[in-house]
Amino acid sequence: MKRRAGEREKEWKKKKLLEELGENTLPYKTPADDDFHQLWKTKYSNLVFRKSDTVPEELHQMVQESFLTLRKHDCFFQDLVRIKGKDFVTPVSRILIGNPGCTYKYLNTRLFTVPWPTEGYDINYCNPQIRDACNALIRLNDYLHIEAVKALQEQNLFETKEIKDTTRLDGEKNFATSITETGSISKDQSSCCVPEDDYISLKNRTAYNLTLLNYMDPLQMLYLKQEPYFGMGNMAVSWHHDENLVKRSTVAVYSYSCEGSAMEESNEQKLKGRDPAVWHVGLKVAWDIETPGLAIPLHQGDFYLMLDDLNMTHQHCVLAGFSPRFSSTHRVADCSRGTLEYIFGQCELALQNLQTDSDSMALSLKSLETAVVKQVEEIHNEVEFEWLRQFWFQGKRYLKCTDWWLKPIAKLEEFWRKMEIMTSLVLSEVGKEEQIDEQRNETISCFLLVLTERQKLRKEWTASRAVRSLKSHEHVKRRAAVLFRARRLLALSRSRIKIHVPQVRLQKRQVKIRMAKRCQSEAAESLPEDQKPECRPFWTDDECNMPLPYDLEEVIANLQNLVQWVE
Repeated sequence: MKRRAGEREKEWKKKKLLEELGENTLPYKTPADDDFHQLWKTKYSNLVFRKSDTVPEELHQMVQESFLTLRKHDCFFQDLVRIKGKDFVTPVSRILIGNPGCTYKYLNTRLFTVPWPTEGYDINYCNPQIRDACNALIRLNDYLHIEAVKALQEQNLFETKEIKDTTRLDGEKNFATSITETGSISKDQSSCCVPEDDYISLKNRTAYNLTLLNYMDPLQMLYLKQEPYFGMGNMAVSWHHDENLVKRSTVAVYSYSCEGSAMEESNEQKLKGRDPAVWHVGLKVAWDIETPGLAIPLHQGDFYLMLDDLNMTHQHCVLAGFSPRFSSTHRVADCSRGTLEYIFGQCELALQNLQTDSDSMALSLKSLETAVVKQVEEIHNEVEFEWLRQFWFQGKRYLKCTDWWLKPIAKLEEFWRKMEIMTSLVLSEVGKEEQIDEQRNETISCFLLVLTERQKLRKEWTASRAVRSLKSHEHVKRRAAVLFRARRLLALSRSRIKIHVPQVRLQKRQVKIRMAKRCQSEAAESLPEDQKPECRPFWTDDECNMPLPYDLEEVIANLQNLVQWVE
């Protein structure tokens, strides 16, 4: 709900900005303009740019070889993202590499890291060259972390110097200036100006836990969007803020355009100030029509840092050149809800409410308190829609690099199946006549909200035509059986239900069922076969080893009737 409100606000701001512009375009500056550096200093001071000759040549070679290796092994994939309720395939191909068990979510799609080699983790790569490529990216990650810490320290020293210029002794001024000019500050050297807590904060805000790699060959694209505000030309990536990052964390971007490859001459009119054959990063103050934008050329091996709150106060885009280009965008992803450690912890919390009778092995719930039921069912939804469906939505792409994710996802599916049983047990308990009406009504009302959300989300992922494709002369009979089963769960009042965890693999189907919505949209159909979304978990009404139907419509209707009857 909050995300959709944010998207509506963004769309409203964009519409208003374009209306104000009319047929006009905003001014922007490039290094060829005399006032470029002054504008950068005053309005874009949190952007730090480093030319390729500042980076060790050995690191350049390792990283650029890693890009080409991953490309050779087909490890770059176009993402299927959702914008304003519609699915799109990104023009840029990507791969996420980082700490084992980390994920990164953008535009309603969760990416799962191909883990880089990490002590204590057994990672089986499909090819030794892929392992070497991931190792090279760790080297780059460490280098950019050091450079980002330096840049933030220099920024702090500069700000401190400006504030204290009127009272600082000449010797102190010279000392601060010499440090800023060298660009190399140790923790001990900076301690006089950077408090311990601030130093730790700087390190945390640059502790990159993953990198999102990008690749695009513009000459292979049938169409690229035009930059709408400044007339900057073809965009590879539209204006945006990077999502799901630790607040005020630094983003580091290493760029590698394959210059020297065959390039066609542009038949289009040359854009003022910007060479359309060269890749650029564009920056602007968010939703501002007064401040000119910047377009900074990106050459082979250049990198830039977006410091502090730049990602929040400004927007950036990537302007396409003619040659193919790779980039490695290092981020401090907000993993508070996006790691295996987190989601396994949530599952363990939910399953604390499930107990097994030592004699009969029957399952039952420890508590029916409304808060406990609500917490468990919300975790149930989180596992299904934020993890399982998101993982299988990306097909089998990760198997081209490693099989590392298969075991933890299988474990999550096992936890999820137990939570399906817990949902059926709640249905059983709220149907018992001896339940106190007021307490039961409160539990049912809360339970209904979560089940209704689950039903709505399942419809978003799978289409009604998936159900319609199963309809036959026996369908009505099967639906009646489902209805009877749902009512019976609500009516059980004197005996504990005996349900055992079904050991099934839900993806193995005898009959191929067509899915739609996210899993079978037109955009999804355009992907290569091994990247097409897999709608999982999914089961049909006649699969009796599942405690509840996939379609919860009748279960919800019966609960609503039960609430009305109690009232």
